Amino acid sequence: MKILRKLALGAAAVALMASSAQAADIKVGSVGAVTGPIAELVAAIMSGRNLAASHVNAQGGLFKGDTYKLVLGDSACDPKAGVDAGNKVVNVDQVVAIVGASCSGGTAGMVQAVTIPAGVVTISDSATAPSITDLKDNDLVYRVAPSDAYQGAAMAALIRSRGISKVAMTYANDDYNSGIAAVFEREFKALGGTITANQVHEPDKPSYRSELSTLARGNAEALVVFAYYGSSGIAIIKNSLETGLFGEFFAADGMFDDSVIEQIGVANIAGKLSITQSASDPEDVSYKIFAKAFTAGGGNPNAPYVTHAYDASFLMALAIEKAGSADRSKIRAALRAVASAPGEIIRPGEWEKAKALIAAGKDINYEGASGNVDFDKNGDVGGLYTVNTVSADGTWKNTILR
Repeated sequence: MKILRKLALGAAAVALMASSAQAADIKVGSVGAVTGPIAELVAAIMSGRNLAASHVNAQGGLFKGDTYKLVLGDSACDPKAGVDAGNKVVNVDQVVAIVGASCSGGTAGMVQAVTIPAGVVTISDSATAPSITDLKDNDLVYRVAPSDAYQGAAMAALIRSRGISKVAMTYANDDYNSGIAAVFEREFKALGGTITANQVHEPDKPSYRSELSTLARGNAEALVVFAYYGSSGIAIIKNSLETGLFGEFFAADGMFDDSVIEQIGVANIAGKLSITQSASDPEDVSYKIFAKAFTAGGGNPNAPYVTHAYDASFLMALAIEKAGSADRSKIRAALRAVASAPGEIIRPGEWEKAKALIAAGKDINYEGASGNVDFDKNGDVGGLYTVNTVSADGTWKNTILR
């Protein structure tokens, strides 16, 4: 009986070990500015990432049933916080890769201080500063949101297409806003436009009236604001309207949030504010699949960067599966292999199909909700933009920029 009991206990232990092995967590960092000036925007981004993880886990998980687990890190839209978040997920949580961070400053700080030295692959869904392209990253830093080198040019073309030739511009003193401002200035001048005033500003000031008084001296036809809505953007537009110094405004996607309408007022900005934003083609098959699933969970598929968030999270899972193990050193090559041709097309939610093809040794090509995610030599992708304006009924109206 003692022998039988020992055998039974041994068998139970082996079964428990096997069960544990089959149900291991494959941890990937999910670093984003869950606090800070764009926290509301990032909440939707996190939902996009989590939806991708839920699709993976509902259809067999990674490898032989392992759980794809996203581990949260808060980069707070700040370089130092980005470093802290990176250290947490890489050195404490021991993640194998990272999706994020959210903002360009947080991303640059994290990858240069933590992930590149550690050999950890990252895919950002919303870090868009042109400077990220030029990082010496050992092919470890990727992004599925297009560089602001494209958005700055798109905004310049938009303003000139409206017959506006003279603008004043102001930008917040951070990586994202200063980067896109520099591109816009160059492109606007190349199109024959004139910058009447160009001023850097510090975020989180109670008033920007003195700065606006200086900006208004050149009789510009519009003010171009490069800022996050939660730090200085809303305050600048409100101060402009209160003083009557500017009546038309343009901004980039760091300003795209419902709080802009709520805090400034529909009557004050309807038809007066235009915001460019990286977007998806609503007629694309992959976008429609994502939109249906995201809407079913209560999300808004048109929220900034939610499609990119889904793609970054789903792509990372595909790369880990393709690598065949949770080995940090193998994920980089696998990522490029699953993101582009040749291979059978995989769309959002098609994890079971992708998993079977990888197991059979077949090539796959992920076509994302945000569009084509073929990475260039710098880990960048191209993209599509919309212009968002405020309608009289208090809603955002978006039009694709062709």
